[in-house]
Amino acid sequence: MRVRKAVIPAAGLGTRFLPASKVVPKEMLPVVDRPVIQYVVEEAVAAGIEQIIIVTAQSKRAVEDHFDTHFELEARLEAAGKQRELEEVRRLTHMAEFIYVRQPAPLGNGHAVLCARRAVGDEPFAMLWGDDLVDASVPCLTQLLRVYEEVGASVGAVMRVPQEDIPKYGVCRAEQVGPRTYRVDELVEKPPLATAPSDLAVVKEYVLTAEVFDELERTTPGQGGEIWLADALNRLAARGRLYAYEFEGRRYDVGNKLEFLHATIELALKRQDLGPQLREYLRGLPLDRD
Repeated sequence: MRVRKAVIPAAGLGTRFLPASKVVPKEMLPVVDRPVIQYVVEEAVAAGIEQIIIVTAQSKRAVEDHFDTHFELEARLEAAGKQRELEEVRRLTHMAEFIYVRQPAPLGNGHAVLCARRAVGDEPFAMLWGDDLVDASVPCLTQLLRVYEEVGASVGAVMRVPQEDIPKYGVCRAEQVGPRTYRVDELVEKPPLATAPSDLAVVKEYVLTAEVFDELERTTPGQGGEIWLADALNRLAARGRLYAYEFEGRRYDVGNKLEFLHATIELALKRQDLGPQLREYLRGLPLDRD
């Protein structure tokens, strides 16, 4: 079955970006001139997704408003003859069909995904984190969808991380079954370096079959009293129903302040309207000074 829907959990408080995220949702923080979540949505649309289901919370109205029609702004842009800006604003509303689902309480990332069950139905779907970006010539989700079509089971995006960073991630115990492709036996959350099963860290996104919802329903609260997606995925892995793909591209965890800066600078450098001037500015910085 073709994957038409994507779920984006965006109900978290974004505490890593306080105080900026006290009022502004972390998903709305701009990387150059687009909010983070717009990059995520654009990747999904580029991969052929038609319906975007965003799981929000009470404090996330700005996310909903960003992809809604803004009549007054459009009228002012049209009257001022700012056609390029007008087209960009209107494009946001028509990129896909948007559905918003509220997570009533912060009960974990697995619970957030489960909140989208009625909107997804029995179809396979993409699940993209709202603060994770990959810059790639072929969208990361497109890469995962190709693997999903081959294996007919859930697939997660993985990347190799330095040894010292392994305890920060969920990592895979897995067997390679094809080029950059692995069958996952177990996901181990933030293992000590001495016992880590590999350096393959799970990041960015998944393509999930609807069976994950049944596993989430059976999942009891774990650490912090929350329902964790990894627990449900491990039960899929135990049945041979979870794969991983080592995607190609540059990944940014834009919920991390330093990587947020990396993303802003590196993506700006790639733009024709900003890159040359920014590159010249960076060359002139006294970077060797304390």
